[in-house]
Amino acid sequence: MKYLLIFFTFLWSTHGVSAEVEVEMLNKLDNEYMIYSKKIVRININETVLWKATDKGHNVEFIKGAVPNGVENFKSKYNIDVEYKFTIPGIYAYWCTPHKSMGMIGFVVVDDNKFNLETIRNVNYYGKSKKVAKLLIDEL
Repeated sequence: MKYLLIFFTFLWSTHGVSAEVEVEMLNKLDNEYMIYSKKIVRININETVLWKATDKGHNVEFIKGAVPNGVENFKSKYNIDVEYKFTIPGIYAYWCTPHKSMGMIGFVVVDDNKFNLETIRNVNYYGKSKKVAKLLIDEL
C-alpha cells in the first residue's frame, strides 16, 4: 500500500499539474500605454500562457519569423481571453496587431532556451516596437 501511495504521488507531481501564467492586455499600466502586463514571460515546456482581455481592443499575434521552427501561425480574435500551450522550446515574440506600432509587444521564453535569439534580433519590428523589442531582447 505504501508503495502504491508513493507511485501515485510521483505520477501526480510529474504529470498531473500544468502551470499557467496570466498576462493582461491593457490600455495603460503605470505611465505606459497599450501594454501587456508582463513583457517577458519565462515558462517550462507544456505550460500555458493566458492572455486576459482586461481592456478592449487587443489581441495576441505571434510575429512571423519570430518563433521557433515548427510553430504554427497564431493570431487571436480581439477582446477575448486566449491561451496557448507551448510545446516547443525557444523564444516566441508576439504583439497586439492594432497596437504593434505603439510598442505593444512581448516575449515568451520556453525552457530558458534561446537558440533562436539571433533570429529574434533580426526581425523587422514596426514603429515603437523596434525600441521596445531591443530593450526586451537585452533583458533576455
